[in-house]
Amino acid sequence: MKIAIVGSGYVGLVTGTCFSEVGIEVTCVDIDKNKIDNLNNGIVPIYEPGLEEMLLRNTKKGRLKFTNSLAEALEDCEVLFTAVGTPPDKDGSADLQYVLSVARECGKYMKDYLLIVTKSTVPVGTAQKVRKALQEELNKRGVAIPFDVASNPEFLKEGAAIDDFLKPDRIVVGLNSPRAEELMKSLYKPFTLNGHPIIFMDITSAEMTKYAANAMLATKISFMNDIANLCEIVGADINMVRKGIGSDSRIGNKFIYPGIGYGGSCFPKDVKALIHTGEDFKYDLRVLKAVEAVNQDQKSVLFKKVYNYFKGDLKNKNIAIWGLSFKPQTDDMREAPSVIIIEKLLEAGANVKAYDPVAMKEAAYRLGDTITYAADQYEALIDADCLLLVTEWSEFKFPNFKIVKKLLNKPVIFDGRNIYDVTEMQRQGFEYFCIGIDTTIT
Repeated sequence: MKIAIVGSGYVGLVTGTCFSEVGIEVTCVDIDKNKIDNLNNGIVPIYEPGLEEMLLRNTKKGRLKFTNSLAEALEDCEVLFTAVGTPPDKDGSADLQYVLSVARECGKYMKDYLLIVTKSTVPVGTAQKVRKALQEELNKRGVAIPFDVASNPEFLKEGAAIDDFLKPDRIVVGLNSPRAEELMKSLYKPFTLNGHPIIFMDITSAEMTKYAANAMLATKISFMNDIANLCEIVGADINMVRKGIGSDSRIGNKFIYPGIGYGGSCFPKDVKALIHTGEDFKYDLRVLKAVEAVNQDQKSVLFKKVYNYFKGDLKNKNIAIWGLSFKPQTDDMREAPSVIIIEKLLEAGANVKAYDPVAMKEAAYRLGDTITYAADQYEALIDADCLLLVTEWSEFKFPNFKIVKKLLNKPVIFDGRNIYDVTEMQRQGFEYFCIGIDTTIT
């Protein structure tokens, strides 16, 4: 089977590479000539564990190709996935211009039956718009070429995307055609042989499923952060509370870790888009509005702790930061809490020196020379008045605390991810502040 993936960003590259890994011939398309040239030269534009090796292997075997030409990719293509961006408009709604542009281009160049599958995260009703846009182009050409439209939302976690694709919890497919269903069954057969389920449903339900899943996970995060803030006030330990509720099988222990808010390319955008969908249909999604508000406030919690510790005087204070990406195992800085924290520190007159294992280049692109970039985690500590742990990379979990204490001007740590033990940190002589625990009474 030959397929095409339009959009060579995070979702498109992972999808195309993983399909090629199981023997499917894949052509990835992108309008960015520089990106395609780099991919043809083995240069991967994003960081995702395992992706580069798999991409190079399948490119070498000829199963994975890259081009700027959609017309070229459509030759003998049976299934085309749309994996282009759907950035939020100013009102929070998803911008569908790129999705619809792909549909129109397919209508211009397709010669035989085509199943066009939306992999991009899109609001309810998008499939109808895609069908209309494609049909209009076919009408302009005066041809009657059959096609189907389907929805196949992605559920990839950045940092674990390869495993998520190859060993999915579930594969959700929305469609309304027997022919399309047979094609999707055939395409995903290598992934369902080991018991990973494929769930067929109507297109509208599939479009809603993606948003509902991300909104539920975002809700768990914001709920725990709200409870964590209350724990500090009343003297409870959020880590104990988390263990207590996480053992309830109805709740589970995932996505209930307190922190400094969610970020990335999915949760913030998708929560906003779902809220906007509700507004379009005159329904007020009150819970999700609260989820969004709590998350926005939570991104400032660590800064407030630093600000209060220094009694409101951060001018010329040197602040070390470990971690810049919104989560470990990615260089993604979109909606990262680190950006808000750094902006607030700079506004207060502080100097910031930061280190991240893989996101330094992306951080420099977003933050420029407003901060200093350290060569390693310990260099960031030199002459620093405190350390802020912002992203829970593995290499930060067991540092040499003797070196940390020696390099800091004062042994003060603000842990935004609760990766250290309160008692142990205090035993080693650190002033330690985290989320959801009043360490002044520990």
